[in-house]
Amino acid sequence: MPQSKPKPNPKAKSKSKPKQRRPQAPAPQPATTGALTGQAEDYLKAIYELEQRGSAAGTNDIAARLGIAAASVTGMVQRLHRLGLVRAERYRGARLTEGGRAAALQLIRRHRIIECYLVERLGFGWDDVHDEAERLEHAASDDLIARMADAIGNPTEDPHGAPIPTAAGEVDETRLPSIADLGEGEPATVVRMSDRDPAFLRYLDELGIRPGATVQVLDRAPFGGPLTLRVGANEHVVGTAAAGQVFIRLEPR
Repeated sequence: MPQSKPKPNPKAKSKSKPKQRRPQAPAPQPATTGALTGQAEDYLKAIYELEQRGSAAGTNDIAARLGIAAASVTGMVQRLHRLGLVRAERYRGARLTEGGRAAALQLIRRHRIIECYLVERLGFGWDDVHDEAERLEHAASDDLIARMADAIGNPTEDPHGAPIPTAAGEVDETRLPSIADLGEGEPATVVRMSDRDPAFLRYLDELGIRPGATVQVLDRAPFGGPLTLRVGANEHVVGTAAAGQVFIRLEPR
């Protein structure tokens, strides 16, 4: 007799198919600097510089730094976030990712080497080079920058004393006190100063305040008044706002 087929057991559990996971959206990938517009590079540099104060870069701060309307900032920050270069922190501001930091430091390196080259080889004054470097930094290739650096002995600081990042993206980020922070009688050496205003640099030059100059606070007027400084062998009266933009290294008395 032919064998009868086994009847299916209604109580047997059927094997469930494994659940398929939804594919996750790919994480933003850092863009190379060659893929960035000059405007995007300017944003990265502005955010880097603002972050050096110790906090995220706020929308209004970025706008003020770049001289644009605050309403224009949000869209670019979102674009840089999609490129994997910026983390936007709600109610706090923007911070650079590792890729964004690398791109910003590459741009800063180009800017500061160009400034050095303009001063040392082309005879520009230290008060004339910032705006020129702003225009040239977006067009200069890494190879050109390396050759310019070699031609002037691979400087480690720009004409205003700011450290130049290495080609590998290493830079001294030590936060320095300013002349405004000095106590009376404390000697110090000027390390660097803000370079954004040519008129300010010319003013400092008239006072003899350059990187390497020695300064000492002789008197501090009350209620936030001006400081009387000894700069080398000379004495000058300087406002606290100007003194706060000149950064120094304290020296032993």
